[in-house]
Amino acid sequence: MEIAFVIEKLILVTIIFGISLVIAMYSTYAERKVAAFLQDRLGPDRAGPFGMFQPLADGLKMFMKEEIVPTESNKWLFMVGPGLAMLTACIGTAVIPWGSAIQIGDHLVQLQVTDINVGILYIFGVVSLGVYGVMIGGWASNNKYSLLSAIRAASQNISYEIAMGLSIIALLLVTGTMSLKEVVEQQHGWHWNVLYQPIGFILFMVCAFAETNRAPFDLPECETELIGGYHTEYSSMKLGFYLFAEYINMFVSSAVMAALYFGGYNYPGMDWVLAHTGTTIGPLIGTLVFFGKIFAFIFFFMWVRWTIPRFRYDQLMHLGWKILIPIAIVNVVVTGLVIAVIEKF
Repeated sequence: MEIAFVIEKLILVTIIFGISLVIAMYSTYAERKVAAFLQDRLGPDRAGPFGMFQPLADGLKMFMKEEIVPTESNKWLFMVGPGLAMLTACIGTAVIPWGSAIQIGDHLVQLQVTDINVGILYIFGVVSLGVYGVMIGGWASNNKYSLLSAIRAASQNISYEIAMGLSIIALLLVTGTMSLKEVVEQQHGWHWNVLYQPIGFILFMVCAFAETNRAPFDLPECETELIGGYHTEYSSMKLGFYLFAEYINMFVSSAVMAALYFGGYNYPGMDWVLAHTGTTIGPLIGTLVFFGKIFAFIFFFMWVRWTIPRFRYDQLMHLGWKILIPIAIVNVVVTGLVIAVIEKF
């Protein structure tokens, strides 16, 4: 029984890892198409029908490029940086519930690698570790632009984690659990947490943009100031790992927002669908709905990038410390008071 359990989890991990890589790969294609649409252009249209093979061509180019390691760099850490960024980006998917359990024969398969009772804390731990790949790569490159980028990334990560944590505290007051599976199950039908915590959701989403270094918070990569930031000295697949890690982080952030605030795999009329489709097809429909929500958030990430200009660094810090954190504190206090009044009466 234990061997079957391990095999089941290994298969699930492999599938999730493969899906994450494919989504990251085609997010680069979607990014270009969204940018082209917003700028009244065509975007990639040469490699395959509608340019669909463009991500494959880009990946082949990354593998074929010459790998350059700067002479004065710390060569060991220079190699560790991209790998750590990729690793921390991928392990965040372990606690996300991708769907309700599927009945396969007599066996019930959970569409979640592990359901730990501190799943939200796990996500925060992974987010905190993610910046180390950027910091190590920037410092090991022995390049002043890369080092400045690493300092910016660390400062930005610390600043926006506080507001993000406070927004989650308000959500915990509402849900009473840190298990992502339980949070999703509580949002059955239309009982989505965004209706009870709209301010918390906005805070979390803004901080997610900052944590993933996406525009308008892409100061660590700011080309006009830092050439390319922490990956200035990188080439070949090491550069590809950094770029892939950013898109996987965007995918995981979208999944977490959909799970915490938009019901995850829940949708209106879910009970009727499950009653008419069974315990195999029904949960898969919920999984497809979940991925639909994730893709909507990914599109929003891309829309914002090509719509809003980049902040100055002082504006970034001002927003984090003087605006978001006070709003998050007030949100926690108001949420606590409302819950206390409701419980009393």
